[in-house]
Amino acid sequence: MADVATPAKRSRRSGGLNLRLWLPLAWILVVVVAAVFAPLIAPHDPLAQDLFLERLPPFFMSGTEPGYWLGTDSLGRDVLSRMIHGARIALFVSLIAATVTCVFGSALGLVAGYYGGWWDRVISRLVDIWMAFPPVLFAVLLVAVMGTGLTSVIAAIALIDWTRFARVIRAETMVQSRMDYVDSARIGGARRFATLVSEILPNVLPSIIALLMLEMGIAVIVEAILSFVNLSISSDDPTWGSMIAEGRNAIHFAWWVLLFPLIALFLTVLSFSTLGEGLKQRFDPVLQ
Repeated sequence: MADVATPAKRSRRSGGLNLRLWLPLAWILVVVVAAVFAPLIAPHDPLAQDLFLERLPPFFMSGTEPGYWLGTDSLGRDVLSRMIHGARIALFVSLIAATVTCVFGSALGLVAGYYGGWWDRVISRLVDIWMAFPPVLFAVLLVAVMGTGLTSVIAAIALIDWTRFARVIRAETMVQSRMDYVDSARIGGARRFATLVSEILPNVLPSIIALLMLEMGIAVIVEAILSFVNLSISSDDPTWGSMIAEGRNAIHFAWWVLLFPLIALFLTVLSFSTLGEGLKQRFDPVLQ
């Protein structure tokens, strides 16, 4: 017997879907606000050092000082202020790198999946060759060759991750190109490029959005890894990866230096991934 969705079931599904959208969106908005208004929100200068205040515990422990909510590191720098300013770098890298990767990879996937022929063969072979390189090691090698800095980090992420978009969007495009609405557009006299843009692209857009959100989370991780090994920006500038690297060396004396940026990194990556899946379920016409 067919499962008929009652109003109560539809309400529960809608509520779960909204929760899956709003929870990660709320955290991402917190990160965005922290990144945009970091100079106004941060209680202290993230680079200011005071050895008399080194390794102060968070506010809920004894021995802390007023105004240092998440404690200080081994140089007396405020952990909360460094996390807030580190959000600026994480968000900037994820937004620019993911957008460049999305546009380039999705365009190649659309062309390969729709036009086929030698377009598909060339792009598919290029994807296979590119995927033979270990992504993280490839990113480290590229940054080591190009030099440290945000530009190098963004370029490295875009160069290693475009294949994910190309493969997935190619497969989605091949499925959509066999649908009746595409044949109807062709019979109606629409040109192939116009059909690709006006008919196929809107139907693969939910997958592109989901991949874009996932890629933003991956970009945050890659930037943190490169910062962890001191291959991102200057080691003095606050990044979540450099804070985790410093906190690892002081885990037995000042665990909060490691834990709080690690939690921020985990929640940000999880929120991007969950938000992407939620948006795909919300707007994908096939799932609807």
